[in-house]
Amino acid sequence: MSDPTLLIDQRDVVLTLTLNRPDVLNSFTKPMARAMQDALAMAAESPTVRAVLITGAGRGFCAGQDLAEVLPVGDGPMPDIGDFVKASYNPIIRAIRHRADDRLLEVTNGVAAGAGANLAFACDITIAAESATFVESFAKLGLIPDTSGTFFVPRLVGVQRATGMFFLAEKMTAAKAKEWGLIWDVVAGDVLLDTAMAMAQSLATQATRGFGLTKRAMNASFANTLDAQLDVEADAMSEAGRTADYAEGVRAFLEKRKPVYTGT
Repeated sequence: MSDPTLLIDQRDVVLTLTLNRPDVLNSFTKPMARAMQDALAMAAESPTVRAVLITGAGRGFCAGQDLAEVLPVGDGPMPDIGDFVKASYNPIIRAIRHRADDRLLEVTNGVAAGAGANLAFACDITIAAESATFVESFAKLGLIPDTSGTFFVPRLVGVQRATGMFFLAEKMTAAKAKEWGLIWDVVAGDVLLDTAMAMAQSLATQATRGFGLTKRAMNASFANTLDAQLDVEADAMSEAGRTADYAEGVRAFLEKRKPVYTGT
């Protein structure tokens, strides 16, 4: 059954997922997280989805966790927030990073805080509106960054900058996020979705199996030595060389025409 907190729309081979709680800046609830997990799983298995675009309704992208869900009931004990992270956010990040044949293009149209910011940083290519802001807000509650923040942010910006982001919890503009390498690009808000859709449609017509293998190799590099990574590259190249898209690319080159890729 579909959930109203996540809107799902497919246009050709691009699937758009829209976080849909605009009155609370699309803060996450358990049903929204479950709906996103299900949608990403469906996209991974669908032969007609070759790019996924994630955005938010209204003036914000995602303000992180809806705190009403992680408060104690009456005089009861505080719930284990770690259990919530394991059940809600970790499966989303694993789907984005490990279902390697999916293209995840994220669009930040406004505030991205806490888990919302780290979701943006974990996607393949993130485009933000000029008015968008990012904040690692966890320290203000005595918590630690989740949703892969402690993994990706230090790797994207370095330990000193990551520590400052996490400890100071200061709002960051989209322009600064681009300057620091946290996101790919910043565009005017009125063309944001059109720009993102055009990029998603372009990616979806390319050799997406090669994209997936590239992503898999990059993921492996985080834990590998140079020698081990060279082996990963060689193995991935062997796999890429057996794809129908590689054969089509070679034929198109020899025939001096534009290739027609199928993602196989």
